[in-house]
Amino acid sequence: MIVLTLHKGKEQSLLRFHPWVFSGAIKHMSDTPCEGDIVEVRAFDGSFLGLGHYEIGSIAVRILSFTPCDINDAFWTSRISEAYKLRQTLNLERDDNDTFRLIHGEGDSLPGLIVDIYRNSAVVQAHSVGMHYARNAIANALMQIIPSLRSVYYKSSSTLPHKAKITDNRDDGYLIGHADASVEPLATENGLQFHIDWLRGQKTGFFVDQRDNRSLVQHYSKDKTVLNTFCYTGGFSCYALRGGASLVHSVDSSAKAIELTDKNVALNFADTSRHRSFAVDAFDYLQSDEVNNRYDLIILDPPAFAKHRDAIPKALQGYKRLNAIALRKIRPGGILFTFSCSQAINKEQFRLAVFSAASIARRKVRILHFLSQPADHPINIYHPEGEYLKGLVLYVE
Repeated sequence: MIVLTLHKGKEQSLLRFHPWVFSGAIKHMSDTPCEGDIVEVRAFDGSFLGLGHYEIGSIAVRILSFTPCDINDAFWTSRISEAYKLRQTLNLERDDNDTFRLIHGEGDSLPGLIVDIYRNSAVVQAHSVGMHYARNAIANALMQIIPSLRSVYYKSSSTLPHKAKITDNRDDGYLIGHADASVEPLATENGLQFHIDWLRGQKTGFFVDQRDNRSLVQHYSKDKTVLNTFCYTGGFSCYALRGGASLVHSVDSSAKAIELTDKNVALNFADTSRHRSFAVDAFDYLQSDEVNNRYDLIILDPPAFAKHRDAIPKALQGYKRLNAIALRKIRPGGILFTFSCSQAINKEQFRLAVFSAASIARRKVRILHFLSQPADHPINIYHPEGEYLKGLVLYVE
């Protein structure tokens, strides 16, 4: 195994169990590893620090184990079993819920790996070359650990490093099982059913991380007129309708997303007259005159505005502009749910952007809730970067 030795003093973060080794911390390599190789990391004095996947870039190693071990089939089975036990503790497999995140990267000590469960299917997403090469071992472990699984779909063509020199097929496709053309994939979340398009949809096909926040929208929706922007497949819209909203409008720039939103509304509600969808840009819709004082509750759940640190200043301006428009338009006494899923932006930066938006809009605003990701997206206490989803619920006077 190739050994990477760190500069003196650069071992401190690993001794605190942070799972990343940055390229600038490496003093010497015993040989030149290929992307995806398992490498051993040692301190300047030669002491063992960890084993992990090597990759080219700022993050050179993602640590899989801080103790010596074999990264083999038994390793994957053990680590995935630990993650599954946590989800069982969270009681996420119920008659009214079969949708949850099983593996959340560093939060489950498997950096670079995402696995979402939809009923009897698992969708696997690799964010590192090492996890790509381990995909078949991971799929076999999933089938062994979760008896109800019937298929494992691999969806990583958009998440793997674009410049990585991958030596085998990087295409999406089924690792185990296959699609049944006669049955459209469905999943249940808190008693609501959703069509899941993991073949062509964003992420793994559904935004699993908003489950708890969707329930909170339901709580506030009674007799309200609701606007769900960046609605994707209409998760918030369905919860608002179940909560008793008098009217729900769903907005997304993607016609395919709007089509799926309409299908999900029809799947759950016999009477769809309270819902209407619009395939238009959310910014344009919010700025139109017909939005003025029309909605009691507005949801802003945009895609990540900053995917790397260089994009932070522009992203913060985007969040400020978006929230300022919504705060100007919402009815007095309205409630605004606003989110950021940009990992590069921390919660203090996001709150400051929303504060600035409130000042620009000249509205009196009170914070009702601070929102984050649900428990099946755990945050490794040694890896605070794992807290990526940030949200606020605001009361606008």
